[in-house]
Amino acid sequence: MGKYWNESMECATLDEMRALQSFRLQKTVKRVYANVPYYRDMMDKAGVKPEDIRSVDDLHLLPFTCKQDLRDTYPYGLFAAPMEDVVRLHASSGTTGKQIVVGYTRKDLDMWSDCVARALTAAGATKSDFMHVSYGYGLFTGGLGLHDGATKVGMTTIPVSSGNTKRQITILKDFGSTFICCTPSYALYLAETMKEMGISKSDIKLKAGIFGAEAWTEQMRKEIEDKLGCKAMDIYGLTEITGPGVAFECECQDGMHINEDNFIPEIIDPDTGEVLPEGTEGELVFTCINKEAFPILRYRTKDICVLERSKCKCGRTLIKMRKPRGRTDDMLIIRGVNVFPSQIESVLLSLGDTSPYYQIVVDRKNNTDTFEIQVELAEHMLSDTIKTIEDMEAKITEAVHSTLGIQAKIRLVEPKSLPRSEGKAVRVIDRRKLVD
Repeated sequence: MGKYWNESMECATLDEMRALQSFRLQKTVKRVYANVPYYRDMMDKAGVKPEDIRSVDDLHLLPFTCKQDLRDTYPYGLFAAPMEDVVRLHASSGTTGKQIVVGYTRKDLDMWSDCVARALTAAGATKSDFMHVSYGYGLFTGGLGLHDGATKVGMTTIPVSSGNTKRQITILKDFGSTFICCTPSYALYLAETMKEMGISKSDIKLKAGIFGAEAWTEQMRKEIEDKLGCKAMDIYGLTEITGPGVAFECECQDGMHINEDNFIPEIIDPDTGEVLPEGTEGELVFTCINKEAFPILRYRTKDICVLERSKCKCGRTLIKMRKPRGRTDDMLIIRGVNVFPSQIESVLLSLGDTSPYYQIVVDRKNNTDTFEIQVELAEHMLSDTIKTIEDMEAKITEAVHSTLGIQAKIRLVEPKSLPRSEGKAVRVIDRRKLVD
């Protein structure tokens, strides 16, 4: 086995890929129209019949699917396969409404694990490696998704799950784990705890980490690589599409290759729904063309990013997506300015004088938005003078204003005073919603 898991798909020509996509799209649309009344009604209202979809060029004729559609059909209303063929269910957290429930047939699980195997192979994994799975198991797709992909590659898979950070580090050290997967914010928490335990990066054997499930920056990548002594590789996925493995980084770490033989990506204007050309920033949309149980059509992910098909040095021809700049539902509008948490993270990490933990607090007083960023002091700054800390606050204030074009109150707080998360980090507290 070389550096590809499925070379024929990962290195297909554009003509070959478009032909396969068109064939699978036609087949999927026909099956969805026949088996999912909700989609049939949506297509009828849009004046679209299955025979109108003859190739990828006709994809734009189909109506969009939004998260509300999944909630309206909870739990099984968008399933295109009979329940007796569904062998597993996963679901989102459901923090802002009903859970999003997705199903998988045996073929779906095989396709999913194949996608993850491509990601792991691209990161340099082989069957000689040990995979430490720190994503949570259960209804969340991260744990079992990476577990099945690692098992398919033949790695020695260690299903640690989330939690009990000191035990995680002991296992990393004692079991000789060479790969780890978790959220990037948890990777930094592991590094912080290692330091407290007196364990250095030379005491563990990590070669690479597969980090996803939350937005992260290039500065955060450098921080993780420096503190854990391994390559930090990005992986993208979402429950509604299949889970982790929709897209992945290769050794070039220059954008994520989308497994477009299974998922057709589009970029649209989030306000108008117009399809935008490659290279233009907009909202990412996916259509599943190789799934049986839950083949979602033109799903609006709310992730803001760019698609590009520039030649990659790794040899893969799969279209690439840039790291999402943020999500349309994570974007804050503060005093009329669009603000993404990732922009603030990038500023803080580029300065290098604080810890990588921060929290954005937005409130509204006297009909005016207030904007505060709480940033943890690095341990070495505790002994600094008040003047030095005030200078650091002023430096961050200026850098944030320069990047965002809006003034924020910067408040430096004590080390370890902000909450840590074993899953996705909570970066924003928006109190305006409580008073509207």
